[in-house]
Parts: sequence; structure tokens; C-alpha cells
Amino acid sequence: MKTASAGTLESMDCLVTVTEAAPGAGVTIELEGSSVSRFRTAMEKTVRAALQNLGANDVTVNVNDHGSLDVVLEARVETAVKRLRGEN
Repeated sequence: MKTASAGTLESMDCLVTVTEAAPGAGVTIELEGSSVSRFRTAMEKTVRAALQNLGANDVTVNVNDHGSLDVVLEARVETAVKRLRGEN
């Protein structure tokens, strides 16, 4: 299976890794990091919205967050998906 990543483990950033899943598997989101306990729902919403905008339906997304803003998380998801597709 193909995998692509975007981001870093630096403060105020996140590392997003996207792995293709079997057709029909849907979206799986795995969140870890210092901000997850407080912002899990908002982070999941941001990831799902970014995936929906890109038409990414069968992927596993792992986010290792270190205090990133929503716009950073969204950009990292978009970049990782585009790299997975070979677009970036």
C-alpha cells in the first residue's frame, strides 16, 4: 500500500501520514500528540473536511500533532493526499 507524509514534529506543527486503504474501507483517523485530549473533535472535523474536499474516501490518516492550528492541519492533510496521488 502506498503511503505519503507531510509536516514535521516541530512545535506548532503536525506530521500527517496518509495510507491508501482497500476500496470500500472508508476513512480511518488516528490522532496522537499533546493537543488531542482537548481538540480531538475539532481535529477530526478538520481532517474529514479536507479529505471530503479532495474526494479521498478510502484512506487511513495518522496525525501526530504538536499544537498546530486548524489551517496547518488542513494544509498538511491536503499535501499528504496529493503526494499519495502523485500530484505534488
